[in-house]
This record gives sequence, C-alpha cells and structure tokens, in this order.
Amino acid sequence: MSGITSSRTANRALVAAALLITAGASVPAVASSTAPAPARSGSNGPAYDRVADFYGAYVDAVTDGGSGTLSTRLRSFYLTPALRTRLAGWEHRQHADGVLRAQDVPSAWKVTPGDSGAGHTWSTVRLTWGSAAHPTYTYLTVQSDLATKKISDIKPRS
Repeated sequence: MSGITSSRTANRALVAAALLITAGASVPAVASSTAPAPARSGSNGPAYDRVADFYGAYVDAVTDGGSGTLSTRLRSFYLTPALRTRLAGWEHRQHADGVLRAQDVPSAWKVTPGDSGAGHTWSTVRLTWGSAAHPTYTYLTVQSDLATKKISDIKPRS
C-alpha cells in the first residue's frame, strides 16, 4: 500500500507541475525586486537647516502660481517681523521678490552654513537660474537669530 500511495503522490505532484507550466500565463507575476526609495528624515537642527527648509518650501510655493497665501504664511513663520517689514519696502521699490531678490523663480537652491557670533549665524544661499546646461547663480547672505532660529536679514552677497 505504501508504494501505491507514494506513486499517487508523485503522480499528483507531476500533474500539478504540468498544469502550472501550461497555465504559466495565468500565474500572477512575482513583485519586481526594485529597491525602495531612500528614506528621508529631518530634525530640529541648526539654524541653517531652517534656512534650507524655508527656501525649499518658499521656492515650491512661489513656483506654484496659486499659492500666494502659502508664501505669505511661510514668511510669517520663518522670518522676523522686522525683516518682513524691510522686505515689503524693498519689494515695493524694486518690484521683485525680496526673499529671492529677483522677479523670477530659481530652478534650484543650495544652503551652506557660515559663521556665527553675537547671537546670530549666517548662511549662504545659492540660487540657480536658467537651464541645467547653462546655469547662472546668485548668492544671498542670510542671517538667522540663534535664539529663535528665525531669519532676520537677507542681503545679496558682496
């Protein structure tokens, strides 16, 4: 009896394998082995991280034509009241965006930390303009208050 049972089990296995092979098109595909996207993280780090957060969000907000209130809210959160007042005057005189010091929106940005002292830290913001093949750059010096991490001044780098 044992020989017959193992023969039947072997036959069933062969029949099942043959069915799977002939019906291969209807077998669901196995998920591809592509690597997952890299994880991103953040922290409540140094003031220049806040400058980078601000410029990243601000460039996105002004790039999106219908987000005027978002750019205003970002300014309210990240910039000191005194700077917002100075920027409003500058923008009225120059007819340009005081945060970007331009009438257009850059294609990219980069923030590099600088020196600190007297309760402030300075960052350099590089704004990229034009095509990837022929980029041009402008540089801003951004001052942040160490106590609040709020941006308290934005000037073209000299």
